[in-house]
Amino acid sequence: MSTGEAAKELGIGRTTLFRWWKAGLVTPDYVTPGGQARWNTADLRRQIDRLQQQREA
Repeated sequence: MSTGEAAKELGIGRTTLFRWWKAGLVTPDYVTPGGQARWNTADLRRQIDRLQQQREA
């Protein structure tokens, strides 16, 4: 799904998800030849959970 759709499903802003991606904090499932990210939300949730665990440690 697109960055906007994934962000909406997670309850965050599209620009927030885009910033996290560009900062290397999360990785999309696929990037189109045009440079647009496509996300697997289950994987994205795991990535975010991992980030939260790292920050709590």
